[in-house]
Amino acid sequence: MDPIRNPYTPNAGAQPQVMLGRDDQLTSFELLLGRLARGRTEQSMIVTGLRGVGKTALLGQFRKKALAADWVVVEMEMRKHSDHDFRREIALQMRRALFDLSPKARWSDRIRSAASVLSSFTVTVDESGAITAGMDVSPAEGRADHGNLALDVADLFVALGEAAQAQSRGVVLLIDEIQFLATPQLEALITGLHKTVQREVPITLVGAGLPQIAELAGDAKSYAERLFKLPAIGSLGADDARLAFQAPAQDEGADFTADALDLAVEITEGYPYFIQELGYAIWPHAQGPTIGVDDVRHAVELYEAKLDSSFFRVRLDRSTEMQRTYLRAMADLGPGPQRSADIAERMGRTSPQVAPTRAELISMGLLYTPEHGLAEFTVPHFDAYMKRAVPDLVVPPVRRRKS
Repeated sequence: MDPIRNPYTPNAGAQPQVMLGRDDQLTSFELLLGRLARGRTEQSMIVTGLRGVGKTALLGQFRKKALAADWVVVEMEMRKHSDHDFRREIALQMRRALFDLSPKARWSDRIRSAASVLSSFTVTVDESGAITAGMDVSPAEGRADHGNLALDVADLFVALGEAAQAQSRGVVLLIDEIQFLATPQLEALITGLHKTVQREVPITLVGAGLPQIAELAGDAKSYAERLFKLPAIGSLGADDARLAFQAPAQDEGADFTADALDLAVEITEGYPYFIQELGYAIWPHAQGPTIGVDDVRHAVELYEAKLDSSFFRVRLDRSTEMQRTYLRAMADLGPGPQRSADIAERMGRTSPQVAPTRAELISMGLLYTPEHGLAEFTVPHFDAYMKRAVPDLVVPPVRRRKS
C-alpha cells in the first residue's frame, strides 16, 4: 500500500491517529484545569509508566486541552541539570510565559510585578540581564532572591500565578522525563506547587516520568503524595490495542482480518509505541486493502530491526561493559521484575559487588525498583533485545585492588 498514506506514527512523542485507553487521565486533567479556573484547589498529576506507553503523547493531549481553555502552556523536557542550569531553564520558560500572558504594551501591574520577581530570580544565573532583556523592570527585593532554590521557585510560581489570575487565565507546566531531576530541583518544583495551592492561584504542574518518580517525589517532600495524583499507564487492553491497529487503517480504506489483529496484538503486547512501529512496518508491504496474518508475519523482521537499531540500541549504547553484563544477566532470568540477588548470582558476583552497577542503571533510566530487592527494565521487551544484541553472557573478571 502507498507508504505516503501510512497512518502509523512511530516517532518519539508523536500523536497517534487515535488516543485510546487514556480517558481517565484526560478527564482528570480537565477537572484540574476546571477547578483551578474557578479558584478551587485540585491535586495535580505525575503520570508514570515504562518507555513506549505513550506518556509524552498524553502530555501532548494535555497541551491541546489547556490551549483550548486559553491557558498558558509551558513545556519542558528534563535532563540532568546542575542547579545553575536548572534555574536558568526555569527562568527562560517563565519569561516566555509572561509574554504569553500578555504583550508587554498591555502588561498589568500584576504582570509587571511578576516580571520584577523573575528579574530577582535570574540575578544569580544571568548577571548580564540577557534573560530579562526587553522587560525593563527592576528586581523585586526580598522575593526570589534568597539564594535558596526551593524558596526562589516558590516566589516565582506564586508571582506568575497571581499575574495569570489577574488576566483570568492560568498557567500549566507540562514536564516530561521528570525523573531526571536532582532531588533539590524536584523539591523546588514541589515546594513551588505547594505554595501556589496555599495561595489558590491558577498555576499547576503536570509531569510524566518513569515509575521510580513516585518514590523520588516522596523522598523529596513528604507531602508530595497529597499534592499529586500518580496514575500509572501501561499497555492497552486487547480491545483498545486492536482498535489502535484497525482504526487508522480503516481511515485509509484498509482493514485487518481478525486473525491478523490477534497476531499483531500478541507481538506488541498492546504497548502503544510498538503498535505504531509494527503498523508502520506492515503498511508498505501489504498489498491491501485487507491486511492478513502473512502480512503481519512478513513485517516482524523489519519491525524488530527498526526497534533494535533505534528504540533499544540508543539505550544500550550509553552503557559500560559491566552495565551491559548486568542487563544481559537480568535478561537471562526473563521478563518482569527480578531479584537483585538472583542477577548477582547469574553474574557470579555478590549483591554488594554489583550494587553500584545497579544504582547506575537506575540513574540512567534503564531499570527501576518496583519493590525493595527487585529490579525491572523500564523498557518493555528489553530482555528479548538483550539476547539478540548480546548472544552470550560474558562476565568480566573481578578486578583486584593492588595492595
